[in-house]
Amino acid sequence: MNVVMAGVGGQGIILASDILAEVAMRHGYDVKKSEIHGMAQRGGSVMSHIRFSEKVFSPVIPEGECDILLSFEELETARYLDFLRPDAWVLINRYRLPPPTVSIGKEMYPEVEGIVREKTRRIVFVDAGDIALSLGNKRVLNSVLLGVLSTLLEPDTDTWEQCIAERLPEKVRDVNIMAFRMGRDIRQENKVRGG
Repeated sequence: MNVVMAGVGGQGIILASDILAEVAMRHGYDVKKSEIHGMAQRGGSVMSHIRFSEKVFSPVIPEGECDILLSFEELETARYLDFLRPDAWVLINRYRLPPPTVSIGKEMYPEVEGIVREKTRRIVFVDAGDIALSLGNKRVLNSVLLGVLSTLLEPDTDTWEQCIAERLPEKVRDVNIMAFRMGRDIRQENKVRGG
């Protein structure tokens, strides 16, 4: 299984990829992980490859072999479409961080859904930020997205929740587990629409 997580600095991508790697290891898989941090402190591009199987030899996912792209920011989705298999899943957080050319009015922010549909029909959009805010903590959006992701993978819910609880300080454990569960509910409610 090849998973790419992509977004911008400050969204909790590295933590989310660490949790996925731990969940996969506890499920008995060999796991390899690679990450690239851009200007993460300033909202720069951040990307992580997580690979797990009976035996994994390289941490880097070759182009055309990604099974799931989990995108924390809409435009970042487009950067990694060449990694996708033809039948890959693309989970997209509805969040836009306009690049400078858009901010100064030289270009329009592209509609990502049409671009992604050229590669796959298995697309799920998630308003993870709104869900996080409804829980009173905007920083739990990565747990919402992990909940959505978990519905596409084998490990059971208990393993996910245990790994989330162990990686986070006690004061934010409960809200992150609630966010994870809400993410699972979103995906289960939208199974038909998402493919």
